[in-house]
Amino acid sequence: TGASSLISAGVPFSQQHMTRVEKVVHYLLLSTPWSVLCYYAEELQLHVPLQALPRQTSNWSASMLRWLGIPNLMAQEVPNLPLDYYTCPFKANKLHWFLGSSEQDTFFSTTQRHQILYEILATTQYGHSREREVGVDWLLSENVFTAAFPLHEARHRRSPREPPRHQPHTPGQPLAHPLPLPAGFLQAPTGEAGCQQPQPAPSPLPVGEAGSGASWRKWSKYQPLDHVRKYFGEKVAFYFAWLGFYIGWLLPAAVVGTVVFIAGIFLMFNDVPLQEICTSKEQYWMCPLCKTCPYWQLSKICSTFMAGRLFDHGGTIFFSIFMSLWAVLFLEFWKQTGISLAHHWDCSEFEDIEERPWPQFTAMAPMTIINPIMGAEEPYFPKRSHLHRILAGSVVIIMMIAVVVIFMVSAILYRAVVAILLSSSGYFWFVALASRISSITGSVVNLIFILILSKIYISLAHFLTKWEMHRTQTKYEDAFTFKVFVFQFVTFYSSPVYIAFFKRKFVGYPGNYLSFLGIRNEECSPGGCFIKLAQELLVIMVGKQISSNMQEVAIREKLKCWWHKHKLLSTKKAGNEGESVLVEQAPWVMDHQLLVFEGLFDEYLEMVLQFGFITIFVAACPLAPLFALLNNWVEICLNAHKFVCDYRRPVAEQAQGIGIWFSVLEAITHLAIISNAFLIAFTSDFLPRMYYEYVHDSSLRSYVNFTLAYAPWDFVLQSNTTCRWEPPAFRDQDGNLTLTYWQLLAIRLGFIIVFEHVVFFIGRVIVWLVPDVPESVEVKVKREQYLAKEALAENKV
Repeated sequence: TGASSLISAGVPFSQQHMTRVEKVVHYLLLSTPWSVLCYYAEELQLHVPLQALPRQTSNWSASMLRWLGIPNLMAQEVPNLPLDYYTCPFKANKLHWFLGSSEQDTFFSTTQRHQILYEILATTQYGHSREREVGVDWLLSENVFTAAFPLHEARHRRSPREPPRHQPHTPGQPLAHPLPLPAGFLQAPTGEAGCQQPQPAPSPLPVGEAGSGASWRKWSKYQPLDHVRKYFGEKVAFYFAWLGFYIGWLLPAAVVGTVVFIAGIFLMFNDVPLQEICTSKEQYWMCPLCKTCPYWQLSKICSTFMAGRLFDHGGTIFFSIFMSLWAVLFLEFWKQTGISLAHHWDCSEFEDIEERPWPQFTAMAPMTIINPIMGAEEPYFPKRSHLHRILAGSVVIIMMIAVVVIFMVSAILYRAVVAILLSSSGYFWFVALASRISSITGSVVNLIFILILSKIYISLAHFLTKWEMHRTQTKYEDAFTFKVFVFQFVTFYSSPVYIAFFKRKFVGYPGNYLSFLGIRNEECSPGGCFIKLAQELLVIMVGKQISSNMQEVAIREKLKCWWHKHKLLSTKKAGNEGESVLVEQAPWVMDHQLLVFEGLFDEYLEMVLQFGFITIFVAACPLAPLFALLNNWVEICLNAHKFVCDYRRPVAEQAQGIGIWFSVLEAITHLAIISNAFLIAFTSDFLPRMYYEYVHDSSLRSYVNFTLAYAPWDFVLQSNTTCRWEPPAFRDQDGNLTLTYWQLLAIRLGFIIVFEHVVFFIGRVIVWLVPDVPESVEVKVKREQYLAKEALAENKV
């Protein structure tokens, strides 16, 4: 059984039970003897302190503000700052060389004890190996236990009239919780490890410092990252460090984007072509947009064209270059920050040397080999079989992506059909707003498709990634992340890509309009594709952010918490007079009422997709960084609150950084440079205006007449009416491409080449100038290696 297997593994436990209305729930509180701690600490190569270091701040903004003599409003006093140490992997036979080795109760941190105990739970065999009955996850899947988690560390919340109580307390273990937090069955890693006898504590523990950043009042303060790492582990700490770093870098991008948008407002009022359109009245009669549509006046699109000029102007070029270089700088400085944090948190060699095989991989691997680095025997899965499974999974992924493309085409057809139906409805407002209604409802339908398909695909990706048999947890997460991100990239970006680069490019001309499946190919509204692209970005980006935050606040957290507590808070006892009163609950019972922590994937995915929106299509919407900044300020507060108050405490996991997400961000940055070059060249009106200024008139007078073509002769003879139309390519009245088209095409291609080469070159210069590893970190690494060599030398005793 599970309990007997734990005893065989050297893990003693005490049993508690709570009688509910319908059943009795048993809680096992696990502890770990000192000898077991030492054995697994050496096995897991946990880092322990050799020598204390003077604490040095590495926050560049704080240093800059101090140098400038400006008060730092973001600083806050955080109590009990963790000390910094030179460390090295633990060796039991060199115990006396490590700081604090005489204090067995506190030598290993709480998170290290969690890691050790979880390693025992994850690798213990609870049945026959041929049946793969290994690990606590198997016990949970078989409903042997209902939950396994560490306890939160916080003070007990008592009523104002309740006096402080002295109660038994194990060093390093929480007394109770700040909020009514849910608990589970198997009280996995707790602070009891390393000390068998409870000792009295003078008063309840204060709320953990890791929660000091979870208050909404702290939204403008620095995050207590060392406390987050100490409480939740390196993986969670790296997420909050990256998110805080991202928010800080969004601030200059949002400021510049807002300035560019405001500049667009002023340029709009002085725009000569805009004035020509708005004052043209009946000068330009435009050809019908469909067979049953009437002729229309160009002056009717004055407001739409005016909105398009807010986003399509000369500042677009500057802001596109700025955001491309911003993305390069952001990643380079984060790389430097991530390496510094990895060394500071003793995980700089985790993925290469210290990470052990994933427990599920260990249980399912058919054979073992000798690890060429560690020299120890470990489970092995043949590379050929592993490759075959990856290829098979890739075929499934391609099929799912094809489904996404089908849904995208369906959304395009939906917009075209709705526009035709509304235009022929006969109702004035429907006819006037047909294009806008079809576009907005199409964006909403597309968003609904995206959300539904995402749920299906993520479940499929989980199954495929487990089936592929990846050796370590990091490799498993990287493979899963890549699969889901490719899918999400296609689903979320397919519609903006279509509008930016394909819509209106294959529409034909009056009398010879092209069609797809019997429906005329879609074209942009008379205001141009730039305003349509900006609208699409705002609907998808802002809509997804609002829906995600609403889910977190109203549905996922509040509703789930209420329902979970409603099911669990049914423990009652009879009072002296027969009344029903609530039993006072122990910390593990309170933690059982909290939500299960489901990992960081969704948090990273939301932010990385947002990063793509504010870089790949930023030329069409300079306000995107501002919306991202406002959303992320709310997001980081929501995340901090739910980690501390709504979720069970996760088992602390090590990490060397943000994993494959960094490579994904690099790919997005390179794609953004190319995308913005094509966006400006082929979607924006910038280059045709520049061409007209240089070749015809620098004041842009008669530019509107220059861009409008006359209807072909065949159409004029058929309808006995001359009209104008705005071609995606310059054509004469015979429908042939003019010399102006080929000259502009050469200019556009030349602009793409120059833009890409200049931005990529500046980016490479930035990469060359910014070192990956700061000099101060290099000195610390060398000093730490020297101390480790001295302490662990074989001739030392």
